[in-house]
Amino acid sequence: MTALIVALVAGAVVGLALGGLGGGGSVLAVPALIYPLGFAPAAATTAGLLIVIATSLTGLVAHAREGGVRWRTGGLFAAAGIVPAAVAGALSVRVPAGALTAGFAVLAAVAAVRMLRPRTGTGQETGRGPGPQAGPGTQPQAGAGGASAGRVARTGAGLGAVTGFLGVGGGFLVVPALVTVVALPMTAAVGTSLLVITVNSVAALVTRLATPTALDWSVIAPFTATAVLGAWDGRRLAAKVSTATLQRIFGAALLAVAVFMLIDAVA
Repeated sequence: MTALIVALVAGAVVGLALGGLGGGGSVLAVPALIYPLGFAPAAATTAGLLIVIATSLTGLVAHAREGGVRWRTGGLFAAAGIVPAAVAGALSVRVPAGALTAGFAVLAAVAAVRMLRPRTGTGQETGRGPGPQAGPGTQPQAGAGGASAGRVARTGAGLGAVTGFLGVGGGFLVVPALVTVVALPMTAAVGTSLLVITVNSVAALVTRLATPTALDWSVIAPFTATAVLGAWDGRRLAAKVSTATLQRIFGAALLAVAVFMLIDAVA
């Protein structure tokens, strides 16, 4: 019963983060599976991909209905990451558990710092507040700037490798990349990142499933269910609460998790 409650609560938090921010939730899923729920690191990262796929698809549908997904840009990013995600996913199951945990802790710390660091610059980076950039009908088309296809492809490939190796969607990296490399406004970057996350996660999961891994579906199923529901609520929450506020909340929680995991890995 305790495991079920933890799975339900953790799933809701993951869904809220993915639906509201387009990233950060999946990086909380793996430690939740490892520590309170007792998954081995390899099993946790595989289960994390399953959860991320279901949750990202839900968020993607919600954003697409509002015109917040740039399919062409997201497709290029995603296509570049498919092979790296698959290769990294196959390699990760051969990495010692301690090393995988430490690598995940470092990545989680990077994600937390990105969320907590004050943002400067244009309104595209600071949130979904009122302004011309917030409406789907007023967003400039991606690719109009100077970003080359090669640069976009290289960035997408690197993000795919992160997804495959550590079992996270990588939205906290995808969203800034879409903003800085392709010059998407934040609203479109969040929605488009969910497309990239879904494709990369599927590619990574396919190679991981080729290696037999024990998965506890009595935990994964309720975790995924509440994550999916949370993704819908997260999208609505994002319309009422500023992106900066949401980032600070999830960033603080993620930093605490990262520190705990790093201590556990080196102890």
